[in-house]
Amino acid sequence: MPKSKIASTVLPAVLAAAAAGEDPWLWLEDVSGEAPLAWVGERNALTVEGYAQGAAFAAARDRFKAILDSDDRIPYVSKQGDAWYNFWRDEEHPRGIWRRTSLDEYRKASPAWETVLDVDALAEEEGENWVFKGAECRRPDFGRCLVMLSRGGADAAVVREFDLVEEAFVEDGFFLPEAKSGVDWAGPDRLFVGTDFGPGSMTESGYPRIAKVWERGTPLADATVLFEGAVEDVSVSAWADLGEYPREFVGRAIDFWNRETYLYRDGEAVRIDAPTSANVSVFRERLFIRLTQDWTVGGEVYAAGSFLAADLEEFLAGNRALETLFAPTPTVSLTSVSLTRNHVILTLLDNVVYRLVVLTPGPEGWRRTAMPAGDGYDSAHAEAVDRESSDAYFLHINGYLTPPTLEYGELGPVGGAVKTEVLKTTPALFDAAGLEVTQHFTDSADGTRIPYFQVRPIGSDGPGPTLLYGYGGFEIPMTPGYQALTGAGWLEAGGTYVVANIRGGGEFGPSWHRAALKENRPLAFQDFAAVAEDLLRREVTTPRQLGIMGGSNGGLLMGNMLTRRPELFGAVVAQVPLFDMRRYHELLAGASWMAEYGDPDIAEEWAFIRGFSPYHNVDAEADYPPVLVTTSTRDDRVHPGHARKMVAKLTAMGHDVDYYENVEGGHAGAADNAQSAFMWALAYGFLWRHLGGEHGKSAE
Repeated sequence: MPKSKIASTVLPAVLAAAAAGEDPWLWLEDVSGEAPLAWVGERNALTVEGYAQGAAFAAARDRFKAILDSDDRIPYVSKQGDAWYNFWRDEEHPRGIWRRTSLDEYRKASPAWETVLDVDALAEEEGENWVFKGAECRRPDFGRCLVMLSRGGADAAVVREFDLVEEAFVEDGFFLPEAKSGVDWAGPDRLFVGTDFGPGSMTESGYPRIAKVWERGTPLADATVLFEGAVEDVSVSAWADLGEYPREFVGRAIDFWNRETYLYRDGEAVRIDAPTSANVSVFRERLFIRLTQDWTVGGEVYAAGSFLAADLEEFLAGNRALETLFAPTPTVSLTSVSLTRNHVILTLLDNVVYRLVVLTPGPEGWRRTAMPAGDGYDSAHAEAVDRESSDAYFLHINGYLTPPTLEYGELGPVGGAVKTEVLKTTPALFDAAGLEVTQHFTDSADGTRIPYFQVRPIGSDGPGPTLLYGYGGFEIPMTPGYQALTGAGWLEAGGTYVVANIRGGGEFGPSWHRAALKENRPLAFQDFAAVAEDLLRREVTTPRQLGIMGGSNGGLLMGNMLTRRPELFGAVVAQVPLFDMRRYHELLAGASWMAEYGDPDIAEEWAFIRGFSPYHNVDAEADYPPVLVTTSTRDDRVHPGHARKMVAKLTAMGHDVDYYENVEGGHAGAADNAQSAFMWALAYGFLWRHLGGEHGKSAE
């Protein structure tokens, strides 16, 4: 049925239901129901017919798949014992192989790999659409691993014990059925387990509420309780350090941003009495505390964003002698920490530009050494190879126009690198000739300075098709990275690509994130609109040529741009989005995000949440730009009902909206490279169609 016909026949009933406080599209929340899936099939068919046909689409899809399958990609590795493991997908192995090699082999242009687990073969043998979700390997021998396998890419996974020597699953080994489980080795024949033990064992967010100890050879039902949280908590977990300083821990996530961590010894959980809002970790004899709020202790005030260290046993005994390893400034924040055996590597952002610092303890305090990494606006991230046994590290460098490079180094006694080598590089996967990366700043509505990155042909004159990307949530920074599909699908064709560093993210540390929490969420939307307005003011683009894209929390951002500032944009792409903020906390993992957005069941909070709930703010009379919404049936984090209901409502109101729901993929939206290639070809085809230019015409 044509969209206009659907709108004319359905709209009166929709408006009547809304006026009565009812949700006429609630039935679409039944993920696998016959009627909702029939609706999905009809919408998918319309979108495929409109955008996924013809030579241009096929060429883009095939190009994207070739990039994703390319043997030239860096096969990133992790060290497990004496071997170096990699998970790899390509055309021959769409679901992937888990494989290993030696460091000497890895240094070669074409290493010899030993396949440990072939997920494609396993899926065919067992008749399951398995997606590899990682493995937790047992220290210190690394003889066994707990392999996580998901059906269709969902967060929920099956856990199975795997023998790395025999390269086979262990008969009668540890096994957990499908659930959002947390597991860790607590010894050769002992696990810490949080899973769905039955009624009352999961939190309202759908994660484990109880952590238990499970001994080999005993039924899971006989596992003994180690620690319990409240049903209102986000989750409970338990883990063990089996290294040089053996310790056991339990933790309770009260909400997304508050957590209690306990040292479990002698049958008792002893709380590490740091602020619940802080991130706490223990390595060897030290306790590390990363603050997200100001903390006054021992007569000192430590600012949010600081990184502190203390002697663990002294701290537990009440001595709050803290060492400040990093203190933030208005423009410099700490984005990640990696510990080698004898050093601490800090990754900093200085006005969203990367800096690396190595800290080394000594008799006179901590020595600071700058680590050279990257050029200009490239991203640089260092991580320890095996913190228990060495000071070796990996250095990852890439940027919008800089293909990834992987370096391997070792830190000396005073923190400087004593040996570095380039292990792997990725050749250019798209033509970046004539392109440049620039950074710009603009003022938001309240005067806050908002940075953004722009990738465009050097010397461009006049406006053109532009894609603006944003996220703005959960303290996640949007930093430069090599996006080969964006390069091949957008930049090569003459488009401009822009990434906005709006509040709610982590570009300037926890204060930047907290500035857009709950009732202040609209500040993130104002920031994004300010970047769009600056692009128009600078004549980079026009409203007709400006497209926007975002996923998950970024999908919520897209929904708010659509309903708040539709006049700024020519097309909107929302991927695995949140839209219905009245019911988000009742759907899948949504309850875990109430510390970010608020609780809709509290009248005072619903009053402000409703203001940024796109599903409740769409207007039949508004002039919206074309919209593409994509999601996955197997997304068990952000419920596909958000996308389904929003599209149904927009369609009923007569707006131009397209929809595609992938049957697999989980929150990633795709379970293999072929699915990813299709989804991205669809998104870029949609954008070119509606933002104009020769490329738009060729996609029709």
